Amino acid sequence: MAHGQYADSTRSYDPSLGNKFIFVTGGVMSGLGKGITAASTGRLLSNAGFDVTAVKIDPYLNVDAGTMNPFQHGEVYVLKDGGEVDLDLGNYERFLDIDMTSDHNVTTGKVYQHVIEKERAGDYLGKTVQIIPHISDDIKRRIREAAEGHDVCIVEIGGTVGDIESMPFLEAIRQFVHEQDPDDFLLTHVTLVPYSKNGEQKTKPTQHSVKELRSIGLQPDILVGRCSDRLYPETREKIALFCDVPIEAVFSNPDAEDIYFVPLMIEEEGLDEYVMDQLGLTERAIPKPERENRWRDIVTRDSEHEVEIALVGKYAMEDAYLSVYEALKHAGLEHRADVNVQWVDSDEMGPKHETRLKDADGIIVPGGFGSRGTEGKIDAIRYARENNVPYLGLCLGFQLAVVEYARNIVGLEMAHSSEFDTDTPYPVIDLLPEQYDIDDMGGTMRLGTYETTIQPGTLAAELYDDECIERHRHRYEVNPEYIAQLEDAGLCFSGRVDNRMEVLELPEHPYFVGTQFHPEFRSRPGRASPPFLGLIDAVLDRDDTTEMEVTR
Repeated sequence: MAHGQYADSTRSYDPSLGNKFIFVTGGVMSGLGKGITAASTGRLLSNAGFDVTAVKIDPYLNVDAGTMNPFQHGEVYVLKDGGEVDLDLGNYERFLDIDMTSDHNVTTGKVYQHVIEKERAGDYLGKTVQIIPHISDDIKRRIREAAEGHDVCIVEIGGTVGDIESMPFLEAIRQFVHEQDPDDFLLTHVTLVPYSKNGEQKTKPTQHSVKELRSIGLQPDILVGRCSDRLYPETREKIALFCDVPIEAVFSNPDAEDIYFVPLMIEEEGLDEYVMDQLGLTERAIPKPERENRWRDIVTRDSEHEVEIALVGKYAMEDAYLSVYEALKHAGLEHRADVNVQWVDSDEMGPKHETRLKDADGIIVPGGFGSRGTEGKIDAIRYARENNVPYLGLCLGFQLAVVEYARNIVGLEMAHSSEFDTDTPYPVIDLLPEQYDIDDMGGTMRLGTYETTIQPGTLAAELYDDECIERHRHRYEVNPEYIAQLEDAGLCFSGRVDNRMEVLELPEHPYFVGTQFHPEFRSRPGRASPPFLGLIDAVLDRDDTTEMEVTR
């Protein structure tokens, strides 16, 4: 039975509301979770019937995230228009259940590049180009354009208040305050509330962070304390007193077992109701008993199964493969299964790969770049194929499945991708002509959403029906010269776009699927990605079969 195509949820924009803005800043240290706090707030406003969008501001000089090392910055997330962005945009899409574009990611590099191009073209008519007003005006323009057509726009400023990189953006917000109706603007500041050795919740980091904000002309309307537990009443009172906000505007965001529980926690705190009251949205909100509870129903389901998935990669950090982890989680939620992901270092496979993979119920080889760990990934793919272990290959995992099959089934022993071996006699993965003369690395791959035609009667058709629309981020393709040989040997390319191979499968295998695209980028809680659902399906079917055989 087909899992079907994604159906984006829609909420109607109410022009009479105008644009409401919630700016979110962070203090003391990065990585506090201000993005999750912001996305959770947006989720609750969306449940209340409002059309919500988001903007992520990244103060780095890169134009986009496309050339960043995942080990330093986490995965590069791809939007429908091909924008290569920070992984926080993925959280906004998953929490708000929307599709965003590169216009929703503002970087220092993007702003400065645009302003300098205008200056070179003479658009400033001989004026001296300066941070104020030219850079700050461009920042404000981008935020307003992204907010157009939405009731509420949540704007997260990356980094930490006090960082020199963030100053132009904070200055733009300061100007925003004066230009916007006071009822249409809120500033939320997320800060750390640590414990002392005697168990006291310390407010001094919050006080200093708010002092830094005030020194540049910004007074927070809401303070969210990140702590391992909820803030004590006396802690909230002290923060309110020293930071000059009402005690009702001080909220807790304690550590959560899963980020999908955060909307439920801040709903219990009443943050969403306070936000709607301050923005004048309460009367237009859907009454609380009638609001959508699908999110709560999905994330609080009891589990009935437990599965182990081996993720074979070269980065020993979850953020490098964040969307893969999340897509597995979504598929697990729909199957009432706890999915335990075991990272397997592809650099250390060698003769140990069978030992390292034998306990896995399924195997995933995710996307990636560079030759390090490639042979280990090929070993894992061979293990999955020969031992009937459910397998899902994503982008590079798709390409290396072709390499493995060419070597070990077709008999092309030295087959490889020309990305990793320019001297291979059998470049089964290679550049197509349009990529031959590319010089710049940034933004020059095959990026964004493309439609794939699915071959009827295949496993891919069970997953997607007759077509799918998924996001891409790759440069190399299956070499058309070898397609006939591969298919004659039993490999099925069940999804295509002209001469580009998009989906592969092995008909005699319980579940052996590879996708040139990245289906994980469109997975959502309640709308899990079809290839990931299929993988968990196959794992559970395999477990049931094994259990029946043992019983007999």
